[in-house]
Amino acid sequence: MCRHVAFVGEPVALGELILRPEHGLLRQSWAPRTQNSGVVNADGFGVGWYAEGDPVPARYRRTGPIWSDLSFTDLARVVRSGALLAAVRGATVPGADGEAAAAPFAAGPWLFSHNGAVTGWPGSLEALAGTLSAGELLRVEARTDSALLWALALHRLRSGDAPGPALADTVREVAEAAPGSGLNLLLTDGSLIAATAWGNSLWYLRGPDRVVVASEPYDADPRWQEVPERTLVTATRADVTLTPLKEPSA
Repeated sequence: MCRHVAFVGEPVALGELILRPEHGLLRQSWAPRTQNSGVVNADGFGVGWYAEGDPVPARYRRTGPIWSDLSFTDLARVVRSGALLAAVRGATVPGADGEAAAAPFAAGPWLFSHNGAVTGWPGSLEALAGTLSAGELLRVEARTDSALLWALALHRLRSGDAPGPALADTVREVAEAAPGSGLNLLLTDGSLIAATAWGNSLWYLRGPDRVVVASEPYDADPRWQEVPERTLVTATRADVTLTPLKEPSA
């Protein structure tokens, strides 16, 4: 299991969203409130952020727990961004591929994270993996369920699908192949956030200077809204749209 957060808004220091809040990802790494499997997310962490004028995000990823990385604490104090995606990792298979397995995954302008686990991994997704080209499979960053989910979603994005449908169709396809999977997916290009609530908690906050989509609230702001289970979220600073996701057999 994992916890993740995406933000688009007026530029802030990374630490203002990840480390400083009372219940930010730092605390969620050892004391999540609404996580339905596991209690510690110490198998790595990562953050991706966008610099002004550059559509390709930078990433900082590590294999250890976020609380042990003093270099990140210093970096997060001074680096500012108007958009980011960050995650703390609780591995489906502990130790798999180290830093390469830590979200966010990236391609072009996109950052991606997965909160959950695919049941029956890896056998349950053998058929879906076969729908990708040899080149796509060779570029998968890690031998994990999350990395393959990203490859499946990215295939749809590169085929012209909009972010929301790309995530929704990936979730439905994987849920049919591996019933009972946790498939909370999170995606951003620095201006739009798309996410799914499928098997774990998801919340959003929209204020005058930001939109945030996260596994759970990082503070006590009363504007946080819980996303219903089986729902697609698409969010910008101007609007948040919730769309029900149908079961694969529906």
